[in-house]
Amino acid sequence: MHALPRPRTRLAIAAVAGMVLAGTAIAISAHAATVGCSVTYTVTSQWPGGFGTNVSITNLGDPVNGWTLTWSYAAGQRVTQAWNATVSQSGAQVTARNMSYNASIPTNASVGFGFNGSWTGSNPTPTSFTLNGTVCTGGVGGSPTPGSPTPGSPTPKSPTPSPTPTSASPTPSSSSPPPGNGDWPTYHRDNTRAGNATDLAPLSTLSVSWNSTLDGAVYGQPLVVRGHIFAATENDTVYALNPSTGAVVWSAHVGTPEPLSDLPCGDISPLGITSTMVYDPDTNRVFAVAETTGGAHTLFGINADTGAVEVRTAVEPPLGDAKAHQQRSALTLLNGRLYIPYGGLFGDCGNYIGSVVSVTTAGAGKLSYSIPTTREAGIWGTAGAVVDNGHLLYAVGNGESVSGGYDGSDSVIALSPDLQRTDFFAPSDWATQNAGDQDLGSMTPAVVGQYVYTDGKAGIGYVLRRDSLGGIGGQVAQLNNGCDAFGGSAVSGNTIYLPCTTGPRAVTIDADGTPRELWRASNSVPAEGSPVIGGGAVWVVDYFGGVLYALNPATGAVLAQIRVGQAPNFTSPTLSGSHAYVGTRTGVTAVGGA
Repeated sequence: MHALPRPRTRLAIAAVAGMVLAGTAIAISAHAATVGCSVTYTVTSQWPGGFGTNVSITNLGDPVNGWTLTWSYAAGQRVTQAWNATVSQSGAQVTARNMSYNASIPTNASVGFGFNGSWTGSNPTPTSFTLNGTVCTGGVGGSPTPGSPTPGSPTPKSPTPSPTPTSASPTPSSSSPPPGNGDWPTYHRDNTRAGNATDLAPLSTLSVSWNSTLDGAVYGQPLVVRGHIFAATENDTVYALNPSTGAVVWSAHVGTPEPLSDLPCGDISPLGITSTMVYDPDTNRVFAVAETTGGAHTLFGINADTGAVEVRTAVEPPLGDAKAHQQRSALTLLNGRLYIPYGGLFGDCGNYIGSVVSVTTAGAGKLSYSIPTTREAGIWGTAGAVVDNGHLLYAVGNGESVSGGYDGSDSVIALSPDLQRTDFFAPSDWATQNAGDQDLGSMTPAVVGQYVYTDGKAGIGYVLRRDSLGGIGGQVAQLNNGCDAFGGSAVSGNTIYLPCTTGPRAVTIDADGTPRELWRASNSVPAEGSPVIGGGAVWVVDYFGGVLYALNPATGAVLAQIRVGQAPNFTSPTLSGSHAYVGTRTGVTAVGGA
């Protein structure tokens, strides 16, 4: 067993008018009466040779339509992948330009983008940013004059009204997100799967804004990018919807779903696109895996603006009977590669073996990893992989082995980007849990501070070290009065909100790893869906009863509730702007007031 590299202490550096302080973000402030800006540069994660960063631009002057942000690196860092901006680099200087859908920044509004990068030796934070020729100092002043540069800044250039987009824009009526709406390009918003919409509008009176009836059930979490809602159905159709009205902007029917009668077991009829899709800003494609007649599993890359299918490639599980496998777990995008987990059908029938398949966003370079068991050990938790320190964490279900040597099942595993197992944890009684179908595979693990928290069907929560998961029986602590957890959790600070079958619960993790129950929802909240956080509330769906609840994050008390229609198992709402979007048995429901 090889442990994960110990994460470096997160660096947060703030620079104000050239002063560098210790912290996790950099905020730049100074003076300028019609132009002005501030920039927050946050290193969200760092690992040997690589790092991830979020950048937020706040416009303090007159409204901006079309923006270019520049900065320089002092230690040879390189940007390798970006989202929500077109980023280029020449030597040390980095230039980030708006996409077609986020060109406008009203006064006192913000826009954000992110990227991954590489570093050697050190990774110091930039100390100066320039927006459309103006050094961002945190104040406002006169417009920059070409030929009269601000001392210490590059010669200003006349700002372009709107840079030419690198890809086609949606129709004008829906080309930009509603004001204040944030993107949600993957399950629970980003690869941490924390499900935390920090920019959601404060909770207000809830009302159904629209119901969009589609051609099948929506099991995956809807996405929000490029001013559209994206949803996929069990009829193998991907939709782009207008977020204000629910009207169909385009649809792409990619295949014929597998009838339940053709499968050895299962509970989804028909079986089409079940997992949550992912959006890739570099290619402007939405990616989905469709199950089609004959047991085929195919990856589709669809142009987010037009609905045209641009990538189509087989992504079959490497072992066992293809028909016995189900692609239920969310897709993950990492460094230009897609990661596609496989589990079995409801009923655990047939010859399936849990695995992860990876291809590039062009559909090439196939890699795979299979659990070293004779059968079962599915990877099916709805949240997909949690990416931590450049590794992918997955929960693995029960395996066929109930005695003898350990078979890799009932575990949390860490996989490298090239799909080598680098670390794992399994309960010491894994064989007993296998025999009773009481494994960890039902809930995707969560990163909480310096720990990983995992729960499953046995009602026991395990606290693990992020830098060394612990092998067999190596947990830091456990919560014996946990819950049966199915789906994805949400995380805020040291608190994790769990998707329990008896209703949501909140658990805090102390600095020494001790887990403590903060609250459990009352019997009047039978919401067993996967929670998310935003607008001062925890949002969770009672998918059997068809009710969306907003709960007090500190107490679990009900703040608001509204009927949205019956939803698929383990469903999780998407939060964006002032709305929650819920996939249902018949389509998508939008709730205003979120």
